[in-house]
Amino acid sequence: MDGGGYSVGEVAKIAKVTVRTLHHYDEIGLLAPRGRTRAGYRRYHDTDLDRLQRILFYRELGFPLEEIASILDDDSVSPSEHLRRQHQLLTDRISHLQELAAAVEHAMEAQKMGIQLTPEEKFEVFGEAYQEDWETEAEQRWGGTAAWAQSQRRTGGYVKADWQRIKAETDALNARLVEAFTAGEPADGGAAMDLAEVHRQHIRDNFYDCTFEIHRGLAAMYLADPRFTATYEQLAPGLAQWLHDAVLANAALRTGEWPAGPAAKR
Repeated sequence: MDGGGYSVGEVAKIAKVTVRTLHHYDEIGLLAPRGRTRAGYRRYHDTDLDRLQRILFYRELGFPLEEIASILDDDSVSPSEHLRRQHQLLTDRISHLQELAAAVEHAMEAQKMGIQLTPEEKFEVFGEAYQEDWETEAEQRWGGTAAWAQSQRRTGGYVKADWQRIKAETDALNARLVEAFTAGEPADGGAAMDLAEVHRQHIRDNFYDCTFEIHRGLAAMYLADPRFTATYEQLAPGLAQWLHDAVLANAALRTGEWPAGPAAKR
């Protein structure tokens, strides 16, 4: 800081924008620095940096510069109201991203199983957020596995009605998971493990032979892959971890690795 302000280069470094961007904001009146040196160089003060922070926030959310100027120049809006607006916008964005994550899970599960649907049917069954690029990712991830080959054979003849039925079954199972979780059922208790087994059988009935080992791997992915985690967290915060633990407890009990515990007393 020199002479009671920041140079344009210093501000560019702090805000991680280009000097050219700051010059442009000045030229259009979006961010005119409050000071100038005797030589005419721009000097930015703390209030300028506050305004720049708000500008960059709205830009990140896709607002055009003209609209940002109108928002920030509205004298009827207090700084605290700006913060409330930003919080609401972020909350809306998070909600939208969670919806996209849910669509990702449906799409990835479906595409790794070899869905035989038209593009129009894919969007109808799996939602507007569906992207066909997910098919490539799924094949790259699971294409060399025996489960992939088995599911390709089993689902090759599935039609739209089959996938609608599977989605309805999945939604119904998710509702049961949420009900048990919110009721306080322990993840290593009988009710939770029974649902974990229903979850495993659902995969076996519709896609491939989901062994307990494979089921453990899926449970790990529900925590490791943010897209899968978000799907369950959107249903109920904490559900991803609870389902993961229930799957592991169920596998341990049914394979004889866990001879004692709450489940053994049910």
